[in-house]
Amino acid sequence: MSLGKLIGFLAFAISLYILWQLRQVLLLIFAAVVFAIALNRVVRSLQQRGIKRGIAIVLTVISLLTILVILSALIGPSFAGQLEQLINLVPALLDRLRNWLNSLQTWIPEQVFNIRNLGNLIPRLQPLITQILGNAYNWFSDLLAIFLNLLLVIVLTIMLLASPTPYRRGLILLFPAFYRRRAVEIIDECERTIVAWMSATLINMAAIATVSFIGLSVLGVRLALANALLAGLLEFIPNVGPVLSVIPPMAVAVLDAPWKAIAVLVLYLLIQQFEAYLLVPFVMRQQVSLLPAVTLLSVVIFGNFFGFLGVFLSVPLVIVSKIWLQEVLIKDILNNWHKDEKNNSRQDSIKEKDEQGSGEAETTILPSSLS
Repeated sequence: MSLGKLIGFLAFAISLYILWQLRQVLLLIFAAVVFAIALNRVVRSLQQRGIKRGIAIVLTVISLLTILVILSALIGPSFAGQLEQLINLVPALLDRLRNWLNSLQTWIPEQVFNIRNLGNLIPRLQPLITQILGNAYNWFSDLLAIFLNLLLVIVLTIMLLASPTPYRRGLILLFPAFYRRRAVEIIDECERTIVAWMSATLINMAAIATVSFIGLSVLGVRLALANALLAGLLEFIPNVGPVLSVIPPMAVAVLDAPWKAIAVLVLYLLIQQFEAYLLVPFVMRQQVSLLPAVTLLSVVIFGNFFGFLGVFLSVPLVIVSKIWLQEVLIKDILNNWHKDEKNNSRQDSIKEKDEQGSGEAETTILPSSLS
């Protein structure tokens, strides 16, 4: 290996290491870009109605911050109080569950299923449940880092909304001159797809929140609005979000009666079936076509590498990666591979014919010159 190649390889390795160390910051920048693309569509719609861009940006940002403050006021304090109450009532809840299992044993023969053996395991669950709920309470109380990251994303989003053209032009200049026109097409496709996915996701979140509120209100579960809003927000995270959304309403329902918690579980299973067979076919698949296995693996992979932020941004990361792989690797490289081979073989054959033609010309010229 020459010295130049060795230096290039070391520079590439150092660049990868620096990018990996800055992965959290890069994900925050990516989140700001995604939100800026989505909000820019709202700003453009306001501009089409005769509002200047600066005023449209201010109105959009104020509306977004108002929605975030309202959601935080509705969800945060309610769940903090209920979670603390739930931690204090863990022993009483376990005793109630043990008595319920013992009364159920009178209806089921011991030869069929011995519920008392299951009831004997309940005292062992108390330290584990208390520890889990205590950690969850600490997670909810540790809001400083989340607030700072959110503030950074909001500031970057506003800066990108204020003047997106220089940032876009700078990104395009990173590509070679012959590929910049093609890079503009790919970036436009990423923007259209992200906006379509965001629109479908918002429709899905609103529908899940509405159905959850109706179901929880019918069951008489406390904090029905807060639980429904949380279920709608967690729909942003595919596969994992719907599973996490069932835990808070079940915890609140257990405070009233064990049967109500089971009813909440059944309700959320029905809501997930409603989402899978009605919402996704008619809303999501018309906007973005992602295989369910791909989305699940993306949540697991990005969550393993980047933590909760990777889980939160897994779908837009997959969307952007899919578009770039499809457009660059498949269309521009792999699909033209055979054409390049044909062109190379055609040029080689033309070159051979030219060489043969020049050789024949020499053989016809040489005898005449000798004569």
